[in-house]
Parts: sequence; C-alpha cells; structure tokens
Amino acid sequence: MRFELQTRRLQQIGLNAYESRAYLVLIGHPRFKALEVAGRARIPRQKIYEVLESLIEKGFVQVVQGKAKEYSAVEPKMALEGYLFQKKTMFEREWQDRHSLAHQVEADLTDVFADGTQVRGTLDYLRIVADLGQIGEEYRRLLLQSRDEYLEFARPPYAVDPAGEPLLPDLLRRGIDCRLLYDRHVLDDEEESSRLQRLNHEGAQVRLVRELPLKLALFDNQRGMISLDDPVVSHPQLTALVFEHRSLCVAMSRLFEDFWNRGDPLET
Repeated sequence: MRFELQTRRLQQIGLNAYESRAYLVLIGHPRFKALEVAGRARIPRQKIYEVLESLIEKGFVQVVQGKAKEYSAVEPKMALEGYLFQKKTMFEREWQDRHSLAHQVEADLTDVFADGTQVRGTLDYLRIVADLGQIGEEYRRLLLQSRDEYLEFARPPYAVDPAGEPLLPDLLRRGIDCRLLYDRHVLDDEEESSRLQRLNHEGAQVRLVRELPLKLALFDNQRGMISLDDPVVSHPQLTALVFEHRSLCVAMSRLFEDFWNRGDPLET
C-alpha cells in the first residue's frame, strides 16, 4: 500500500508510472542492473533502458560503472529539488516565450479587430460581461475615455472599488467631475473610510445614502456600466451590462441625481 501511495505521489510531481516504480525500487537498494529493476518494478524488459535514461535525465538516477553497468537512486531531497528546479526553469522559459508571442499576435490582430468593429450590429451598443477581470478592464477603459464627468453608485461586492482605483486620481488632476455615492455602511470599514477621505481631499465629491438600488457607473453622459448581483448563486457573483447609449445614460443620470440630492456629504 505504501509503495502504491508513493508511486501516485511521484506521478503527481511529474514522473510517469514506470519511472515512479523504478525509482522506488532503486531507492531501497545500493545498486541494480537494468533487468533487475525491470523485474522488481514490473516494467517490460524492452522499456527499462528508456525508463532509466529518462530518470537519469531528470536527476533521479545515476549510473554506477563497474564490471557491468548498474544504476542507483539519487538521494531523494537532491533529486526532488533538482527536478522541481528544472520544471520551474522550463515553465518560466515557456511563459516568456508565450508572453512574447502574445504581444506579436496582439499587434497583428489589433488592426483587424479595429476594422471589424467599425461595422456595428443592431445590438453593438450593449455588451454582457460576466468575468470579474473583464469587468475591471471594461471599467478602466471607460474611465480612460472620460473627458468631462464620471458618476458612480458604489457598493459591494466590487469588481473594482473606485476608492482604491489608481486611475481615479489622474481623472481628478485633469479636472474631470467625479461624484461617488456610497452605501452609508461603508463607514464601518475603517480602511475604506480612510480611502474615501483621501479621495474627497483630492477633489472627488463623495456622498452617502442609506441604501443604493444597484451598482452603476456613468461616463460623460454617453457610456455606462450597470453591475448586477446574481440572485441565483449562493456566493457573490457579478454580471455587468456595458452600454454606449445616450438615451439610457440620460435616464440613468436622472436616477443618479435623484439619489445624489438625497445623499449626505462625507464628513471630513
């Protein structure tokens, strides 16, 4: 049972079944000939040399030269640390290669994407985004496009908390009107309250209301995002509706102004 357990563990680390069994056979003895390993590890004789060469390459086995060629196990700590270092180096090199390739593909496809999006479909002014990372990217894209005004109903759970968004101070420096309306219970979080005080000091207008009806962000009265909590799942999950529609923005702006006028300024 212990032999099988260790075999599975070695396979989870990265050895195959034959390699795992061969190493475990060798680890309990000073040295073995190849065919002795094959018999004890239940490995086909025609496969054993291939298995042992692979273990040598991975750093688990070494050759003992004598009258006949024999094999011995490398000390487990040294073998495992060396193997994991090899894998880490290989993964990092592969990541770098894929990262470079992704940049090349991005450059090649950006122009194609731009050409393709010039032709608008009947519902291209609406997009549904369910991935939290993509919601964050859409939010930052809309922030960067802002020229005059940014309004938000902000309440958890957040895809992006505007109080901690690094792009927001830049909007304030550019003189863009930034008004944020929060649920009053945000003051229960000391860290969040401190961030809001800092934003208020930098020029954002912050008000508090007892309860907000939804999560909403509006940009220049032209574009916006409505984030909705999923009412079905038990854990917090967001779906965002991203829109570029002036009439919808105007209607949402009136909703914002109604709640804004009923809000209380953040006390400094």
